[in-house]
Amino acid sequence: MTEAAVTLSGAGDAADAPALMMGIDEVGSRAAAIVQNVETVIAGKRDAITAALTVLLAEGHLLIEDVPGVGKTMLAKALARSVDSSVSRIQFTPDLLPSDVTGVSVFDQASRRFEFKRGPVFANIIIGDEINRASPKTQSALLECMEERQVTADGTTYVLEPPFTVVATQNPVEMEGTYPLPEAQRDRFMARVSMGYPSPADEIAMLSQRETSSPLDRLGPVVTLAELREMIAAVQHVFTSQPVKEYAVQLARATREDRQLRLGASPRATLQLIRAAKAHAAMHGRDFVLPDDVDALAVPVLAHRLVPTSRAVGSHDRDSGPLIDAIVRRIVGETPVPVGSARRN
Repeated sequence: MTEAAVTLSGAGDAADAPALMMGIDEVGSRAAAIVQNVETVIAGKRDAITAALTVLLAEGHLLIEDVPGVGKTMLAKALARSVDSSVSRIQFTPDLLPSDVTGVSVFDQASRRFEFKRGPVFANIIIGDEINRASPKTQSALLECMEERQVTADGTTYVLEPPFTVVATQNPVEMEGTYPLPEAQRDRFMARVSMGYPSPADEIAMLSQRETSSPLDRLGPVVTLAELREMIAAVQHVFTSQPVKEYAVQLARATREDRQLRLGASPRATLQLIRAAKAHAAMHGRDFVLPDDVDALAVPVLAHRLVPTSRAVGSHDRDSGPLIDAIVRRIVGETPVPVGSARRN
């Protein structure tokens, strides 16, 4: 380990760290097995798959945004099937009600009292398909679940079993029948990724692979629920030095002061950036976070939370996504990094 890496890893504090249920090397190997398992279904999209797994290990929520037919739901299903955990799928539609998501109290004639019937949100992994096709009222049903990991109905609070992750897909806002997610709900998603179109070679392979059946039908779990919980526990104990924390705060503050943005990153965004960086480090076999982990996740973790000014967007540009991504990359490039990063200014 280099001197710079030692500085950032805080090796002197290793004796004070609690014992891990699973070693970092094992976390990396099991994470690689999950990625390889998902790649048997979705080829050529390792960055999106790795980002999705990073969010799962960091106990966050993932938003997959892209045009129809590029494998958004397939990625969510493949990730869910790679872990032996409870999975629920919710198809969001304009007539979906909040109680269809969280559950509803039903009067029982025998006991003469109301009983709460749990909705599909009571699972470890929730696949929310086309979340922006539901009304804002139904979208808001997930706010408490995503932030506080609980459901409150008729004055009673029901705790959701950990781990709890929402993997939601959405079509671009300008498509017919969609409702844009409010800023408060976008901020609850740890990261947003896009699938993009496959390469010609991958698309040809897909035609041959799915000529008679779907590879998703043959996909099985490679990690148990207990092992996933151990991986998450190991990620939580990955060390983050003070300089790396300060670096993440500097990035967030830069978005709040940038002239091209009218809404910058929230303190929640900074917290989730560090949590995602810890998962990224563990997946790469390190028990400490480097600034490079923060750099690698800055765009997927920060971009969807930011709102550009009307002058920056321009009246001719309806899609501000690429613009915001470019702004985040510029901010990352302009922000000085602490010692130990592969990037130098």
